[in-house]
Formats: sequence, structure tokens, C-alpha cells
Amino acid sequence: MGYILTDADRARIQIALAEAFVDSTVDYASIAERIRGFDPKVVEDILYSEVAPVCFSNLETPVPPVWSGFQDEWLLKEIAEELKARKASWLGRSFHLLKVTWLRYSYGYIWKELAKSLKPQ
Repeated sequence: MGYILTDADRARIQIALAEAFVDSTVDYASIAERIRGFDPKVVEDILYSEVAPVCFSNLETPVPPVWSGFQDEWLLKEIAEELKARKASWLGRSFHLLKVTWLRYSYGYIWKELAKSLKPQ
């Protein structure tokens, strides 16, 4: 697919994928519906190189009694800051590559679940 993502498309994908990092039941079918039509390889890369680095810690910390998910503005701002920091330093890029490898390993189940829901019925 030669489709180039617009900034709005990328933000829509990032917001949808962040829902996989809530500490309650994840509706993978709903997330898949929101990312359907985009190149799965690009979406998977966004999941592990943009969204997971910002959101994974939510799954690693104690759960607050009421939590409704990530605020879109906060999420997009944090992702932008992470991307900017990565571009600014060789060390940051190197650390990022290690982190993404760990995230793909530790949270590989997220993409597996999404991929099941993305398969044509």
C-alpha cells in the first residue's frame, strides 16, 4: 500500500492503539475497526515505536480505582516529545531501539490480538 499517512491519520491510529494499554478489559475488535484500512506494518510500527513507549508504564503500575484512559491531547503531546527527544540524540535513538525490542517482546500479545481482529471475516 503506497498510502502516506496524514498527521490526522497518525494521531487517529495512535489514539486508537493507546486503548490497548488500559488496565481493564481491552476491546481489540473495536481498536481494529478504528485502524482498519491502514497498512498493518505501519500500524504495528506505530504501536511499538510511538504508542507503547509512552503508554506501557500504565500496565506496570498499580491501578487507580477509576480510570477512563489516556487523554488524547496528553497522549499526542507525549508521543511528539518522545519522537523529538529521539531525533535529538544518537544515544536516545540507540536506547529507543533497545526499548522497542523489549516492548515488542513484552507486549507482543497486543499486536497478535489486533491482527486476529483485522483478519477478514
